[in-house]
Amino acid sequence: MAATAISTAVDLIDLPLIYKGKVRELYDLGEHYLIVVTDRISAFDYILDPAVPDKGNVLNRLSAFWFDRTRHIMENHMVHTDVELLGDVIKDKELLRNRIMVTRKAERIDIECVVRGYVTGGGWRQYEKTGEVNGIKLPEGLRKNSKLEAPIFTPAAKNDVGHDEDISFEKMTELVGRELAEQLRDRTLELYAYVRDYCEERDILLADCKLEFGLLDGKLIVIDEMFTPDASRFWAKENYVLDIDIDSMDKEPVRTYLANSDWDMNSKPEPLPPLVVQETTNRYREIYRRLTGEELS
Repeated sequence: MAATAISTAVDLIDLPLIYKGKVRELYDLGEHYLIVVTDRISAFDYILDPAVPDKGNVLNRLSAFWFDRTRHIMENHMVHTDVELLGDVIKDKELLRNRIMVTRKAERIDIECVVRGYVTGGGWRQYEKTGEVNGIKLPEGLRKNSKLEAPIFTPAAKNDVGHDEDISFEKMTELVGRELAEQLRDRTLELYAYVRDYCEERDILLADCKLEFGLLDGKLIVIDEMFTPDASRFWAKENYVLDIDIDSMDKEPVRTYLANSDWDMNSKPEPLPPLVVQETTNRYREIYRRLTGEELS
């Protein structure tokens, strides 16, 4: 039986909707938040049709997986992911099973905390122009996808509208203060190192990642999502090469299809072909299997 894709949960939940992002919807549960991870997919700043079956399922389960496994490093906002504990708030429990997370209410810090272990993507584009990434001088002669001698912390200032802005660590200290900035940098690097080592044991390279943090009663905790294909760049070790784009283990089939289509990039694309949708579902299911050792039920 084919999985059902969830493009929105607004008709399935009897709670006030606080925020609707590209993928996640945030509802007010009183003492806590309820996050629903939909199957919506975006590329090049457009939300695409149709939604991709099992995408939200994978993202939510992987976040829960990492929240559980990194508690020894840092607290996070997750309370539980059990749809049965929500009673009549959920109108269709089967549709939303594995797609919900009840979380503590933290005050979000408006900094995207990014770690780069390899010089690729936006980091490579900066390096090509300046020899630096977010103001950090890197060795000369690096090639695209080169592994860095040590991971670097390259934050961005969050913008709810438009793109986040890459900033230097010095600029970050001006925004949040030096003590908090140093905590954010150190914890992000520590979390990256732990998950990078875990991935390498499973023949996966964690090229880069982004994390978000919040303050709860003055204490720093991890919020939002954690080491998912939407917030991290995973490469299969067997696909690692220099100088060309590496097929990352996420929504790459969608990017490839759009890049090779006649889409003008100035309007919403036509619906994705069924084969591209299925290939994308398969990609998310595969990264879940390789990271957790379990098939997606």
